[in-house]
Amino acid sequence: MQSFTDFPFHPSILQALSDEGYERPTPIQAQAIPKALAGHDVLGTAQTGTGKTAAFSLPILHLLNEERPHSDKGARTLILTPTRELALQVENSLKTYGRRLKLRSAVLVGGVPIQGQIKQLRRRPDIIVATPGRLLDLLRQDLLHLKRVSKFVLDEADRMLDMGFIGDVRKIAGMVPKQRQTLFFSATMPSAVEQLASTLLDSPVRIEVAPQSTVADNITQSVLFVERGNKRALLTEMLKESDVERALVFTRTKHRANRISRQLSERGISADAIHGNKTQQARQKALKKFDQGRVKVLVATDIVARGIDVDGISHVINYELPNDPESYVHRIGRTARAGASGQALSLCDVDEVIYLSEIEKLTRLPLTTVGDHPFHCDRTASLYGRIAKRSNGQNGEAKPKGPKFGRGRRRKGGNGTAKGSVRGRGAR
Repeated sequence: MQSFTDFPFHPSILQALSDEGYERPTPIQAQAIPKALAGHDVLGTAQTGTGKTAAFSLPILHLLNEERPHSDKGARTLILTPTRELALQVENSLKTYGRRLKLRSAVLVGGVPIQGQIKQLRRRPDIIVATPGRLLDLLRQDLLHLKRVSKFVLDEADRMLDMGFIGDVRKIAGMVPKQRQTLFFSATMPSAVEQLASTLLDSPVRIEVAPQSTVADNITQSVLFVERGNKRALLTEMLKESDVERALVFTRTKHRANRISRQLSERGISADAIHGNKTQQARQKALKKFDQGRVKVLVATDIVARGIDVDGISHVINYELPNDPESYVHRIGRTARAGASGQALSLCDVDEVIYLSEIEKLTRLPLTTVGDHPFHCDRTASLYGRIAKRSNGQNGEAKPKGPKFGRGRRRKGGNGTAKGSVRGRGAR
């Protein structure tokens, strides 16, 4: 099996990987790193949690370290991300793997005072990690330039599309030199993202390590049919189970995230909320408390479905099913990181049955029905059974009933990922 020592990385990078306990690359890393080191443009598609960040950050750190900096010390690498949280985590990865290299990085994101970022730019960073809006703001003020950029990375390109950033991305790409290496990574590849890639990359090496919109096989997926008015009580019961170590709960609205977090806290369950209406400082504080285990439950909107990377999330709970089935895939990908197993539980009311059907069509996996809970709704289950029967011509009641809320024993090596691979914290 391939090891990171098989790559011609600078010894300082290999030492940093060893210090972190990373021994073997994940499939996306094993395929993308050699091509990136060779200077090729790369178009990479892999499901969330497979190590895409390390797939581009490791070769970039090595190549930048090998280059002689130009006398004009403008940034040599630009990494665009769709969210503030992801930008911060990408920079954290760069600092982790490159801590023994003399390379500087800066993070440029909205939602925080701009003066601190201007101060970072005065230090002439080699790498800029940015969200599109704040980067354009600083460019318009002539506070930085991109004419020395030789490596251009788009991370989570499909999320860029979802958030309406494609126009900004095109504008920024037009400011980057045409003679460059472009690394383009995405969890899915819808036609609009494919079209964008065709305009930005030059004869790219295409890498796809898993079927699009698939779910890691070390995630146990279950659905609980419940009336909408009973969801709160059911959620409380679930979170009191002894095997729920750290839970991420998803809602569709910011208001509901706040309300559920408050209600859980009132019932003795430590919880916090994170969503787009919170300041960057408040969001980072909530994430830090969750990551450190000071709160057991983080209630979130889809802003963090691909924006956080926290180790040890034992359960992802969909308090409300998303109306976009691909969002479901990204939500539940927050558990079962770094080869561990995880549990994905979805609370489904009668109005969400159609969403459940669309999710199963996309993932091609039936969710296990958990029927032995005190709030089971026969009406919702029957409707689902009728829809399932129409969809596949089978008995809609054929799906097995799973355990109450529990999950299996945590294990290493799930989904073919070896112990010591770069997944989990800061290594998406």
